[in-house]
Amino acid sequence: MPELPEVETTRSGITPYVENNTVERVVIRDSRLRWPITDNLDEKISGQVIQSVSRRAKYLLFTTGTGTLFIHLGMSGRLRILTVFQPPEKHDHVDIVFADGIILRFTDPRRFGAVLWTSESPMQHPLLNHLGPEPLEDAFDAEYLLQRSRKRQVSIKTFIMNAEIVVGVGNIYASESLFLSGIHPQLKAAKLKKSQAEKLVDAVKLTLQKAIAAGGTTLRDFRDSEGKPGYFAQELWVYARQNMGCKQCGHPIELIRQSQRATYFCPQCQKR
Repeated sequence: MPELPEVETTRSGITPYVENNTVERVVIRDSRLRWPITDNLDEKISGQVIQSVSRRAKYLLFTTGTGTLFIHLGMSGRLRILTVFQPPEKHDHVDIVFADGIILRFTDPRRFGAVLWTSESPMQHPLLNHLGPEPLEDAFDAEYLLQRSRKRQVSIKTFIMNAEIVVGVGNIYASESLFLSGIHPQLKAAKLKKSQAEKLVDAVKLTLQKAIAAGGTTLRDFRDSEGKPGYFAQELWVYARQNMGCKQCGHPIELIRQSQRATYFCPQCQKR
């Protein structure tokens, strides 16, 4: 599933092609995504200039003079830039065709993605108005994390994966960040100490920054807008390394399940 680094990689890859470009038409081949594609999307966006391409959590926001187009990649979606027309394949559901001939093609085999339009303030949209801060912004700091964690009896891993606490810390990056901060994934959030919160915030920021710089993590089928894989998987400390030696101490990496998700950790390096 594309996580924050993969979505940010996609955003930076498509922006030079679509920003300040005029939409000529929208071709919808299958509107049956996670939610049905907004009715009359072609009429709403054709003739509009894409003023900016931004990201909130894992949503890409295409801002125009009359509204905002939301695109979510879901579990298997991706966006590609085509400079010449290529015949669509089975899972190529949407083309946004620009006046200069550029095509932004949305592909989603599992159809868990979304293509939606709003003419209202995007940050007040029900999909966004409840979300926590972005992990790479100043609002996400140790003081904030401590304040939100008090009296929370869930595990620290489950806690930091909650988008209402902080967005974009998916399963891979949660495991990696907890390893770097030396925190056991089963520690109760309420027991998080200030020194641990400081280390965890720094680890989350560092892990995501490195993943973005590497172009994301390729564990199944992620590709960026040019079809290239991410390379952060080569730098993983614990994720998907069950029974392999810890890169710091040599102890075998262990695997447990938390909230139905795989958690990898080193019981020697990570303490409760």
